Amino acid sequence: MAKRPIFVPLLDGRRYVLERYVDFEWHAGFAKTQKQKSIRSLHEVALREYSVRNPLEVSSKSEDPLGVALSSFNLKFTTQKGRVLTVEAAFQGSKVFNNGGPYRDIFEKSPMDAKRDERLRSSGPLKCFSFYGDEWGLEPKTAFYDWLYINALLKNPALVEEVTDRDGFTDIEFNPEKSINCQARSVALFCALWHNDKLEYALGSKDNFISLYSGRVSDPRAPGEVRYLI
Repeated sequence: MAKRPIFVPLLDGRRYVLERYVDFEWHAGFAKTQKQKSIRSLHEVALREYSVRNPLEVSSKSEDPLGVALSSFNLKFTTQKGRVLTVEAAFQGSKVFNNGGPYRDIFEKSPMDAKRDERLRSSGPLKCFSFYGDEWGLEPKTAFYDWLYINALLKNPALVEEVTDRDGFTDIEFNPEKSINCQARSVALFCALWHNDKLEYALGSKDNFISLYSGRVSDPRAPGEVRYLI
């Protein structure tokens, strides 16, 4: 058995993302087919026991082409300067460490090479993020990643049209014990802002976006229990 979160966009306009931990059967192994068995198991529990009716796995392991397209490795956007970047390369290339960075050349790398760049592990502690001169601190923890992902998704209207019909998002590779940022969470936040007509406000300024995170509570880390993440 394993425990993973499903991120549910909320529509009440007060809180935006609900994180619900789901206890499900884990299928061990690194093969894509094994990951997909685990995804189906996770979604079956979400469908059966919780108020999720149309879940989507957001990762390269997804059986749904929409989920694959929304992976940070595949989701691309064009900057104001005309550069085409993946979310993953943009995120990794924006990291600033005590002893170096940001390493802008990472923008040009493939998503996997960007994530594996040795400088990301040899430049000391992470200090902040800098994306085209706009600096983001490390708190709230997921704010910069969410902001980057949401901006990228908004520039892909065909994906927006499809994803806003979904009501729960997972990423089978995301382990909250080991990672902070999660593409499934970012998608859920996008959908919540979209349905609450808050996207224009949220993206109006960095302060506006950060204000979304004022309502966090502690994480119970228990199956079936929830927390309001944002």
